[in-house]
Amino acid sequence: MSAHVARSQTRSSYHHGNLREALLAAALDILETEGLEALSLRKVAAKVGVSHAAPAHHFPALRDLLTGLASLGFVRFDAAMREERDRSVKEPAAQMRAAELGYVRFAINNPELFRLMFTTPLINWEDPALHLPARAAQAQLAEICAPAALGLGLETPEQQLVLQRLVWSQIHGQAHLIIDHKMPVSPASMRQAPIDLAALLFR
Repeated sequence: MSAHVARSQTRSSYHHGNLREALLAAALDILETEGLEALSLRKVAAKVGVSHAAPAHHFPALRDLLTGLASLGFVRFDAAMREERDRSVKEPAAQMRAAELGYVRFAINNPELFRLMFTTPLINWEDPALHLPARAAQAQLAEICAPAALGLGLETPEQQLVLQRLVWSQIHGQAHLIIDHKMPVSPASMRQAPIDLAALLFR
C-alpha cells in the first residue's frame, strides 16, 4: 500500500471519529518496533498522517498517550488470560496454569507494552479508563488463587492477599525473565512442565 493511500485511509478514519484508535494503533506499532524512547506525540501524528497538533484533543501530553496504551494493554492482557482459561478444563490447578500461560503469552507477544503497563511513573493511575481493565485482570488473580487458599486453610482476606501476591510475583517475574531472555521457556514447554506453581499449591 502506498504512503498516499495509507494516509488517505487514516484521514478518512479520522473524519469518521476514529482518530483516538488510529493514534493508539500507531503508538503501539512504534512502541513494539522501535521502543519507548522513540515514542512521541509528534511521531505518532506523523505516522497517522495528521497534523502534530491533532492528537491533543485525545492525548494532551505523552503521559496521556502512554496511559491510553496501558489501558488497551490491560484489556488485551485480561482477554489473553481469560481465553486460555476458557479453553482449559474447569479444575483449579488447570485454571491456574491456563492463567499463567495467558499471562506469559501476552508478555512474549507484546514485550514493550507489557513493560509499560507495569512502569508506574509513566502512566496515570488516576485515569478511570485504566481502572476497569486493570481490576478485571486483578480479579482473575483472586479467582485462580481462591481454591488454593481454601486448600491451604488461608481464611482471612489478609492471608489470601499474601497468597495472591506470591502467585503474582512468581508469574510476573517469570514473564519478565522470559522476555528479557534470561529464562529459555516457552508457553509450549510450560504446558509440559512436570513441576510448576500449580503442582506445588494443589498437591
